[in-house]
Amino acid sequence: MMKLSHIPLRLATGAFILNAGYSKRNLDKDSAAQMQGMGAKVYPQLAWMEPETFGKLLSYAEMTLGATLLAPFVPSRLAGLGLGLFSGSLLTMYRRIPDMTLEDGIRPSQQGTALAKDVWMFGIALALLLDRNRAKSPAPNRTSTGA
Repeated sequence: MMKLSHIPLRLATGAFILNAGYSKRNLDKDSAAQMQGMGAKVYPQLAWMEPETFGKLLSYAEMTLGATLLAPFVPSRLAGLGLGLFSGSLLTMYRRIPDMTLEDGIRPSQQGTALAKDVWMFGIALALLLDRNRAKSPAPNRTSTGA
């Protein structure tokens, strides 16, 4: 069962990511190639596939992650793990592509703002992963003494 405190976190990120994936369903070849090229700068394995295939897989992956975050029967830690991997990969791209940051390597450039905002998703992922189940306090001992 999803904790009440996790609902806003999962609803906000799930809806955002599901919509992002849905909007990429019919990416044209040039847009898919641009996204693929950016990803391939950090993850060279992405370069081997066709841009259309990359676009479809990215769309399906984002829709799957968004739906996972929205599904109340999926444990929050599992949803948080998926969100952490996704947002962590975006932040890795942000840090490794030189044009994304200013000279200090931390603050976003104009081009990097779109990826830098994903730090909030990483924070939500950590909150979902690190939240502990509270141990239920044992019931008081109600033994009767005497008659």
